[in-house]
Amino acid sequence: MKLTLRVWRQQNPETPGAMATYEVDNISADMSFLEMLDTLNEELTLAGDEPVAFDHDCREGICGACSLVINGDAHGPERTTTCQLHMRSFADGDTIDIEPWRASAFPVIKDLVVDRSSFDRIIQSGGYISAATGTAPDAHATPVPKPDADFAFEHAECIGCGACVAACPNGSAMLFTSAKVNHLNVLPQGAPERETRVLDMVAQMDEEGFGGCTLTGECATACPKGIPLPSIAAMNKEWLRATRKVRG
Repeated sequence: MKLTLRVWRQQNPETPGAMATYEVDNISADMSFLEMLDTLNEELTLAGDEPVAFDHDCREGICGACSLVINGDAHGPERTTTCQLHMRSFADGDTIDIEPWRASAFPVIKDLVVDRSSFDRIIQSGGYISAATGTAPDAHATPVPKPDADFAFEHAECIGCGACVAACPNGSAMLFTSAKVNHLNVLPQGAPERETRVLDMVAQMDEEGFGGCTLTGECATACPKGIPLPSIAAMNKEWLRATRKVRG
């Protein structure tokens, strides 16, 4: 398979970026998209050129590190992570545009690598539970109704990749934040911080500069783990409940 790649190159956050065109040949349909980029980088290195910087870690669809906009779609044409996207999804002779996440809250560090530490700060603001050292009960000691457990597990699947932000026309992080709020708030272990969690995490999300949510649904469509759009409505109810309680 021979492909034309149009890749975003940007040396650092202070310099403007531009698309650079490369040709790659002998690409197997069984390669993952990241393996194809590895092949490109090997060729660039052998030619004495600087390889393309891109994020990756586990390459098993678990960590959320891989983060590319491929032909305008977050993670590419399949509903999966970039590392689990295979070249059989493309045809011989295709031209493929490869860009970083596009959001003001995800500034470009270099080439295809963006700074997603804003997600970390949202988690730090409320994504935890209280447990006194040495007295935390075993997890199975607190009964949890199956519907609540299923709801929590569904939202805990979020890997924080940022595809929801990249796909949203407003650059909103509502789907990510709602997943993190909901999976803790529904569990008895998360009850002590239930109100402060949603208020603090939403406030931090706004402070990071993410856009507002208009429920276009692009976030849920792009999510590789299938976090559902109603997750946002569930968080909004939690936020309203907490706001009314705080205001008395």
